[in-house]
Amino acid sequence: MEYRIRAHHGMCFAFFQGKGYSGAFTENMWKMKERLQQNPEVVLLQETDDVCAKCPNNQNGRCISTAEKEVPEGVPSPEKAAGYDGQVFACCGLAPGVRIKWKDFEELVRERILEAGKREVICGGCQWNELCK
Repeated sequence: MEYRIRAHHGMCFAFFQGKGYSGAFTENMWKMKERLQQNPEVVLLQETDDVCAKCPNNQNGRCISTAEKEVPEGVPSPEKAAGYDGQVFACCGLAPGVRIKWKDFEELVRERILEAGKREVICGGCQWNELCK
């Protein structure tokens, strides 16, 4: 099975502790994390993905912006989340739409972002930043 994964979620999975936007989101995140440990091929995206499927900020496959809904401070706007994705792509030498085995992507994120000290530069403005320290 192939999964659709936002590039910045490669960092999120490394620090996930069971907290999230809602119970449904958190449950989906746990399930996705478990499935990804089987090392499936994933398609990396710069848009909503299988993790976002249960996010309350996902409406019809689209991350809603602050112009459309009052989003609490710290919740990434579509532009902010896409920026996180773009930076992960750049650091990992990848592009949207690439197909890659999960463990290969996870290793790129670990080496080129997490161990290189770039995580907070990329997503330090995220509301979950404190969980990733």
